[in-house]
Amino acid sequence: MTVDDILQRGADGGRITPDEALVIYTEAPLHALGEAADAVRRRRYPDGIVTYLIDRNINYTNVCVTACKFCAFYRAPKHGEGWSHPLDEILRRCGEAVELGATQVMLQGGHHPEYGVAYYESLFSAVKAAYPELVIHSIGPSEILHMARVSGVPVAEALTRIKAAGLDSIAGAGAELLPARPRTAIAPLKESGEEWLSVMEQAHRLGIESTATMMMGTGETNAERIEHLRMIREVQDRTGGFRSFIPWTYQPENNHLRGRTQATSIEYLRLVAVARLFFDNIAHLQSSWLTTGKDVGQLSLHTGVDDLGSIMLEENVISSAGARHRSNLLGLVWLIRSAGRIPAQRDTLYRHLRVHRTPADDPSDERVVSHFSSIALPAGGAGRQLPLEAAR
Repeated sequence: MTVDDILQRGADGGRITPDEALVIYTEAPLHALGEAADAVRRRRYPDGIVTYLIDRNINYTNVCVTACKFCAFYRAPKHGEGWSHPLDEILRRCGEAVELGATQVMLQGGHHPEYGVAYYESLFSAVKAAYPELVIHSIGPSEILHMARVSGVPVAEALTRIKAAGLDSIAGAGAELLPARPRTAIAPLKESGEEWLSVMEQAHRLGIESTATMMMGTGETNAERIEHLRMIREVQDRTGGFRSFIPWTYQPENNHLRGRTQATSIEYLRLVAVARLFFDNIAHLQSSWLTTGKDVGQLSLHTGVDDLGSIMLEENVISSAGARHRSNLLGLVWLIRSAGRIPAQRDTLYRHLRVHRTPADDPSDERVVSHFSSIALPAGGAGRQLPLEAAR
């Protein structure tokens, strides 16, 4: 089977094997690879629409016991720089997000040694009560495993309880790299890739959909990158619960993986294209302009991407490790339009909320700007831990 044969089959919607995916990732000419991936996008989305989202990533705590080597955000328990936001501060940030047009909030944080299922029930129910219009697309399998351990309950019970409290969707956070060797190298205290996927599979079967992600650029091999895709696709074959796949690049500052090399822009674009061809069972492919830059984000629109992610009104984790890319809403819309696509604001389920068919339809609110390292504490002092009494 030649490279051209594999690309043609993938472009036509046929399934390619992991071995074939590795061949085209390493050997296919970039333009041919991108063209095949874009053929898949055009077939899936013939209207030429590329979507974006307005959301806010609110971190409730930076206290974490997992100590991932690539993370510059966390602080160990009892560290002087550790903090946890009170509930009223989290709700204040949710209110700001709604005012700026956000439809989704991502509540994410460290693995706090005292935060069990009851804490998240209290948090999610409070957000839903105050802002029922916000979709809670939050936490990830790592936090779910952690809260279940803290509370001494099965994962299925934790999932059922937090869904009832208001969790709408699970983020792909914590996937990083699922194969054992690279995962152990960068996050030795974290759950295995198989455990991460097991939580996702249980969530999908309980009616909670999610996204899937991948971090690349920490020294993993090309074969391990493809193995990560294979592991996700097998779960998707069984559940259909992943709405989208979002690859992003490791950021090398202020962490314990100093000296590692980020994935190059070409490596990233090749992976994006292979993902579009490989994931015949995942509807959407999102590019991470936040980690790669807006230029690479725009180029990815020609390698199979149909979603440019979000104007993230707040981001603290990746920016702590060096990500400095920002955009305002009009700028993100312009990236999509100048790539020859039609921009559209979407919701969490990829339903179109506002299609900008002509420049006259483009948004003009200059307040909608992505921010990084926006961990300003409430006026009057440091953040305080949400009392455990309030979470019971």
